[in-house]
Amino acid sequence: MFNSLDFLYMPSADVAAEVRHFTEVLGAELEFAIEAFGTRVAMVRLAGGPPHVLLAGHLEGERPILVYRVDDLDGAVADLEQRGWDPGPELGMPYGPIRSFANPGGHRIAIYELTRPEAEERLRGRRDF
Repeated sequence: MFNSLDFLYMPSADVAAEVRHFTEVLGAELEFAIEAFGTRVAMVRLAGGPPHVLLAGHLEGERPILVYRVDDLDGAVADLEQRGWDPGPELGMPYGPIRSFANPGGHRIAIYELTRPEAEERLRGRRDF
């Protein structure tokens, strides 16, 4: 059902400071840094492939969300509902629709369908802050 772990969606109280730490101290590559809708989101790459780190100022809580890509979001949600998962509301991200779930132990997992593959190229290099 899950294709790949593409992103770690990380809550951040100060996205700009964390971007500096990831890039200057850890050697990550900054993919984009966006300020929109009253929040900041940045993506950094720590390795040649996924998962990439999304730092998000609007994300509540302290635990990251593991974001997996699926081929068919509606089908995956229906399958997980049959297994007893309670899907959260459908949200959006630049790459397509996403649904987030909380596990009983507090771990957070999300699934998304890649419906906008052009988003990666469109966002690459954008620096709002």
